Amino acid sequence: MADHKVRVAVIGAGGWGHQHARAFSTRNDTELVAICGRTEKRTRERAEEFHVPYYLDIDEMLEKEKPDFVSVCLPAQHHFEETMKVIRAGIPLMTEKPIAYDIEEARTLVQSAKDKNLFFAIDFNQRYSVPCLKAKEAIEAGRLGTPVFMLWRFGHGWGEPFIDHKYLNLIEAQCHGLDMMEHMMGPIKSIGATMTDNGGRNSFSTFSLSLQFENGAVGSFLATLDANENNKLSQLIEIGGVDGRILIEDNVQSYTFQRTDDDMAETWRAGFFGDKNRSFGHNLDRHLDALIPALVAGAEPPVPAVRGLRALELAYAAIESRKTGKFIQV
Repeated sequence: MADHKVRVAVIGAGGWGHQHARAFSTRNDTELVAICGRTEKRTRERAEEFHVPYYLDIDEMLEKEKPDFVSVCLPAQHHFEETMKVIRAGIPLMTEKPIAYDIEEARTLVQSAKDKNLFFAIDFNQRYSVPCLKAKEAIEAGRLGTPVFMLWRFGHGWGEPFIDHKYLNLIEAQCHGLDMMEHMMGPIKSIGATMTDNGGRNSFSTFSLSLQFENGAVGSFLATLDANENNKLSQLIEIGGVDGRILIEDNVQSYTFQRTDDDMAETWRAGFFGDKNRSFGHNLDRHLDALIPALVAGAEPPVPAVRGLRALELAYAAIESRKTGKFIQV
């Protein structure tokens, strides 16, 4: 792969499949070679848009196109077998989040790829917004001092169609937050959860988590699907240490750092022409800026699929906490 563009096939012709096709087709170091989907009309139209062949059978696509890399963008409740086909074929891959809804399926995916020493990534793309990249850099530089707390708040709506699952919000949407909490603050030690199904739809659509990190810091996590993502500050991340505080607004909108002994704060916002910097879709591009060089170099993925398994394990610990009324060690 170091001698040519990485040949990429995308499995999935939905909304995020389109984002992946766009991203891989516009890079200088990748070539989009095929799109595989489940519905002929939509898959054919997507392939025609990007001027590549289309397939309705994964095995046929893998055999004929022989891609260097596969991106799996299918609904997580139903992509276990499809993902396993790519792993069995021994082709490096990335999957969209969440890695699965069933924890044993997630463990099987991760272990099967590990047994083949296979490059297996997951697209936790919120890590790659400019504000989150700046926050991680500040933390690693020690600007916060001793960490004290982290807050994650995310409220948005259901949208249509939605997946019928009692823990849809926790597993589908908030795996981003579970990953981000550990990405910024290190391993979580224990979880306590409260949840409500007042929003209807047979789902615990709003919940809060109380977290203890291994480093002694605490975390607060509030998430709802019974809201509107058009609300200002639909998402808010706050990270505090003894020396300073970080504030991230709506993932891509702004980053602020302020020292505890300073009346002035540093703030980043995308410039007038910085459309890509405030585009959630382009978080994927920034992720690929790290992923493709790692793939070519034979290194580990910047966000390995085991992080998806970890987020699911944390979600199941939260479910156990809700059922037992106890803090769960993780």
